[in-house]
Amino acid sequence: MSAEPKDLLAGLDPFDIFDVEAARLERYFAGLDAEGWNRPSRASGWSVRDVLAHLAGEELYNHACLDGDVGRFSAMLKQEGIDGFNAFNEWCVRRRRDLPVEEVLEEWRRENGETRGRMRALGRDAPLQTSVGPYPVGLQTFHYASEYATHADDVGAPVGEDEIDERAWWRARVGAFALREQGSQVEIALTADGVWVYAFGTSTQLSEPAFVEATVARLPQDYPLDRKLRAALRCLA
Repeated sequence: MSAEPKDLLAGLDPFDIFDVEAARLERYFAGLDAEGWNRPSRASGWSVRDVLAHLAGEELYNHACLDGDVGRFSAMLKQEGIDGFNAFNEWCVRRRRDLPVEEVLEEWRRENGETRGRMRALGRDAPLQTSVGPYPVGLQTFHYASEYATHADDVGAPVGEDEIDERAWWRARVGAFALREQGSQVEIALTADGVWVYAFGTSTQLSEPAFVEATVARLPQDYPLDRKLRAALRCLA
């Protein structure tokens, strides 16, 4: 793949994409009844309600980044005995399980709305403090948008027929960018027929949707893909 990583995202507006995926989740959540909230999601071990709790809780981190106060966030994790982001995610879910779901939904709407507004106001080239150091706001927004798209699929939020191809197109480019940014051993070529991938002496061609599912670790276990290549493609989960 000869293009520079950022070239893969040329012409894409991360803020618009993030808004679209947040709106998709909001519409879906707003129409759920008790049965819908308690239905298992595609995220292992989480119900649909748990996914909402995760999204609401992670705004603590998002706001810490925007406030330039990741140090205080890290100190809070230490005080709570939370070791790493996986443990933080589970903590966010646990502490909201006894709250009325309407309260959690309103928390997420409010806090994520602030996140999206502040990131758009900063602009894509502004530096953002993160747990791994300064990072461009626009690139962080692509990561957030990818996560929201993944969780929208996890809970079964509808995607219109007129959205499917374009959504797979931008998500494939974000996945290819993430692999390149992380220094992955996988060689990738985005073609008109799909995504060609090569690593460990193995090559294959995936559809854009299958490639996206591989990057977010949602590809079905029975999908015919080399085990090492499957693991190497995981970069956004």
